[in-house]
Amino acid sequence: MAFSVTILGNSSAKPTPSAHPSAQVVNLNEQYYLVDAGEGVQQQLIRRGINPLRLRAVFISHLHGDHCYGLFPLISTLGLEGKRTPLDIYAPAPMGEILDYHAKYFLDDIPYEIKYHQVDTTKHQIIMENNTLEVWSVPLRHRVPTAGYHFKEKQPGLNVDKFKIERYGLSIAQIVALKRGEDIVLESGEVMANEKLTYRPYEARSYAYLSDTNYSAKAAERVRGVDLLYHETTYARSEEQWAKGRGHSTTTEAARVAQLAEAKRLIIGHFSSRYKNHDLLAEECREIFPNTDIAREGDTFFIDERR
Repeated sequence: MAFSVTILGNSSAKPTPSAHPSAQVVNLNEQYYLVDAGEGVQQQLIRRGINPLRLRAVFISHLHGDHCYGLFPLISTLGLEGKRTPLDIYAPAPMGEILDYHAKYFLDDIPYEIKYHQVDTTKHQIIMENNTLEVWSVPLRHRVPTAGYHFKEKQPGLNVDKFKIERYGLSIAQIVALKRGEDIVLESGEVMANEKLTYRPYEARSYAYLSDTNYSAKAAERVRGVDLLYHETTYARSEEQWAKGRGHSTTTEAARVAQLAEAKRLIIGHFSSRYKNHDLLAEECREIFPNTDIAREGDTFFIDERR
């Protein structure tokens, strides 16, 4: 089952000629979720070969323009493309009021429903769930109410070893019971433990998006064990005081969060326009957390199945 993250934008608020502000797409089994929507996100989706109509939901971390200004033209584009199914939008208040005001003047003929879900940025809780996925909000420490998002794949069901089916002549009823996690009794009367006959096809995977924030040990604890962690890295370590005052993180702080979270891999983004060489920022992170990569625009990061 595919689980990947495609980077649509990795810059901070100040525009640059070659970079777009924050936006990503999470793909779990061909179900697409947009995370933040900086300016130009609809063009970035098309440029990266992602049909906007495939988006199941949008998650906005906070109401600074470089994270949400692209949402409104995207809503219009979806209408022009013929969207008819509802679009779920998860965001902190007062996004509901903003959407209502926008609809009043620009969306009188939109052919689909917008479902707004207010995210409480003070709580760590499930905000969306379906058959394969849970999405948790992660409180962050920024200048305005801000939430990160933790995408957690649900544990796949048990498979029954086909060789054991043949060996023990298991019936359909026994196979169904094993898939429910039960032990079974063979015709001989022998009780067979479930774990001797079944296996997980892979372990559940996860991705955490920690947007604009000061260093937060609590956020790290809440995403402990995450496979792929995105953490904003607006500044180099020499700018720690400036970062603290602006509600952002440095390279060192992002790496410390990844280390504390016991993340498998870290990707960094939301770079200040003052930095032309992002490799130097990555090197600062790698001194603490070696498995660090740059969230370059257009790159897709795959989270492999763990058997």
